[in-house]
Amino acid sequence: MTDATGHPKAIAAKVFAVVLLLIGAAYAFGGGQLAALGGSWYFFLTGIAVMVSAVLVWRGSSWGGWLYAAVLAATWIWAVGEVGVDFWTLLPRLTGPFLFGLFFLTPWYRASVVSGPHPAIACTGVPAVLALSIAGLFGWGFVAGDPHEVRNAKGLPEAVAQYTPDADAGDWTNYGNNAAGQRFSPLTQITPENVKGLKVAWTYRTGDYPPPVGPNRRFEATPLEIDGSVFFCTPRNDIVSLNAETGKENWRFRANVDLTGVTGSAACRGVAYYAVPAERLDTAVLNGAGHPLCATRIIGPTVDARLLAVDAETGEACSGFGENGQVNLKNGLGKVIPGYAYTSSAPQIASGNVVVSGWISDGQKTDEPSGVIRGFDAVTGQFAWAFDIGNTADHSMPAPGGEFTRGTPNSWGPISADDTLGMVYLGTGNATPDYYAGHRRDFDNEYAGSVLALDAKTGAERWRFQTIHMDVWDMDVGSQPSLIDLKINGETVPALVQLTKRGQNFVLDRRTGKPVYDVRELPVPQGGVTPELVSKTQPFSVEMPDFAGLDPSKPTGIDETDMWGATPFDLMWCRIKFREARWDGTLTPPGTDNIVFMPGSLGGSNWGSGSFDPERKLLIANWNRVPMYLRLIPRPEANAMGLKAADGSPGTSVGGNVPQMGVPYAAGLKPFLSPLGAPCLAPPYGLVTAIDLTSKKVLWTRRSGTAEDSGVTIGKTLIKSHLPIKLGVPGLGGTITTKSGLVFVAASGEQSLRAMDLATGDILWKGRLPAGGNATPMTYMGKDGRQYVVIAAGGHNLMQTQPGDYLVAYALPKAN
Repeated sequence: MTDATGHPKAIAAKVFAVVLLLIGAAYAFGGGQLAALGGSWYFFLTGIAVMVSAVLVWRGSSWGGWLYAAVLAATWIWAVGEVGVDFWTLLPRLTGPFLFGLFFLTPWYRASVVSGPHPAIACTGVPAVLALSIAGLFGWGFVAGDPHEVRNAKGLPEAVAQYTPDADAGDWTNYGNNAAGQRFSPLTQITPENVKGLKVAWTYRTGDYPPPVGPNRRFEATPLEIDGSVFFCTPRNDIVSLNAETGKENWRFRANVDLTGVTGSAACRGVAYYAVPAERLDTAVLNGAGHPLCATRIIGPTVDARLLAVDAETGEACSGFGENGQVNLKNGLGKVIPGYAYTSSAPQIASGNVVVSGWISDGQKTDEPSGVIRGFDAVTGQFAWAFDIGNTADHSMPAPGGEFTRGTPNSWGPISADDTLGMVYLGTGNATPDYYAGHRRDFDNEYAGSVLALDAKTGAERWRFQTIHMDVWDMDVGSQPSLIDLKINGETVPALVQLTKRGQNFVLDRRTGKPVYDVRELPVPQGGVTPELVSKTQPFSVEMPDFAGLDPSKPTGIDETDMWGATPFDLMWCRIKFREARWDGTLTPPGTDNIVFMPGSLGGSNWGSGSFDPERKLLIANWNRVPMYLRLIPRPEANAMGLKAADGSPGTSVGGNVPQMGVPYAAGLKPFLSPLGAPCLAPPYGLVTAIDLTSKKVLWTRRSGTAEDSGVTIGKTLIKSHLPIKLGVPGLGGTITTKSGLVFVAASGEQSLRAMDLATGDILWKGRLPAGGNATPMTYMGKDGRQYVVIAAGGHNLMQTQPGDYLVAYALPKAN
């Protein structure tokens, strides 16, 4: 080659050399920090080598190409040595260096080379071979098998029981279809063979998006369907009835909620249906034609703490229920700052009572309203009983001027019931605030993070089982306790399966609360700001597969090599932050230094819960694998930052900062994300798993959702990747299962409802949604003989999914 110092192509090479020098300097600077923290030396050494390569390219020496080829080869070996051949984990390690390496294949580089050995080979041969090798590795990563997935080659286990529905098999009568919370439908019209034919049958919009005033409320409702009508609550707690075949509105009850102090996180996930028994119809109010008003009724909660009852036929308020069709749930709570207490999950009807619990604001202060659980007569709305954790012997309403014990653990998730045993089952959370325990009372510690069984008629405690001791990680039990009978040693055992944010899956005898499958107290990390309070052990369900997302082959479950990012610089930043933080394994106690905690506060399993095939004894659940970054902020520092509890006045809201007033520390909590908003943990972040509850083995595990609607955040703008490549994205919502062998789930950052094969987890069909499907679907048989599948598409701010106000129904095309 000739000297082409002044050639425009040579000038381009010099520009590239400058860019390469800056990249190398950034690598070396960040890599030096990482190495000083005890981390990998790769970035530092690579940075030095890339800077030397840049200088050689500037001088026109072909040694620059040779050296960069060596960097690519070393990167290839380092990356595969760390993470194997998984596509997504290799992506930030290889893509950047590979793309910059393409310059060495261009005529601009060839024109700049004036010295060095075998310049033609250095310009083309070595980089080309490496480029092909890397491209082959990416292809290999697609076909070599996913280390995070489990494939089922054995088929479905034999059905060992016959499902008997509580109501018409074609209806969906409870939040979880039955009071047991199984989310199973015996319908078989839609099958693995024909599900690809599903089309949108109708769409209904609630009118909540765009929001007319204030932030958008989350549309997370799972509708009911009874006798040809679909019932659900909107984000602003209106109760709506639709024609089940057309989606046309039958009626709408306006709740007229007061949104003062209520944040954008407020939701109404469901309503309850109740048919008044014949022997009590004489107590119901008669309508103008002399027929009982509200003989069938829909009962729903509100974000301003009321309980509503409306006639299922007409949408009129049930005037004989409470006061003109509503009960004030603030009664007995004392002072309630607007937005601090409301019910978000569906009420449960049990033994003739409406059982409700409630959401209490996270992280604001100590003296928040009580987390009391209450029962009300389903016909009259009269107070029936209370379970006050601070006063468990007294089930009455407080005397005038009194109140239920303030600041107790609450129960905010879905509720289950067994009318044969006369019990209701609830999960409990923490005494506020979440991330410090020094102020908690003995009864707070005894009841927090538990499964609680109460007498449905009296509210008396029947048993309790604690899933976590001295919780300072917001690991409240939000999943519905789900009831399924299991055959254990030849005996049919009425069991309860409790999924948790911790990712531990407990199987208990629902009569007694005793573990059906072995639970052991195992040692956990110690330390934090109150080391004397940290439990030395925690309960682990050692026989059941877990949803914690940790690698049992690593001493602490994850390490630096599990870090990720959108680019090599994100990857390096995340590795530095991981090394700077404290991570001693799951349930690392928080302190004034940063900790990583995983599973994070999304779970594991959250309120979406799981679904169950009661015939084959299978559990199918989606779960998250998203770490959080947490630091306790000393009170003087928190005061200087201006952190203070919300007061319910206009312009304030509950839930933004976590000031934790009343204890020595505020809390700084955030997802563990890179500067571009990419997770710092390598994918997957969301998975769906099927477990055989008889063998206690994983049947299959699959990533949940593609990268199509995921991306990086520049400023406040999410730039989507539009890559329909299986990623496994986090989500909220749950699965449903059908007798025909299908699992329906949205519940991810991908805006799609998916049908999975119950036998394999394969995606058999996807329906794109107009907004994020962060809710649990349901299915029913219409009077027209068609099976429908319905999902609320409302989006979710934490998932960065498109908000909306859509209820979308799918069905097979009508027969000609």
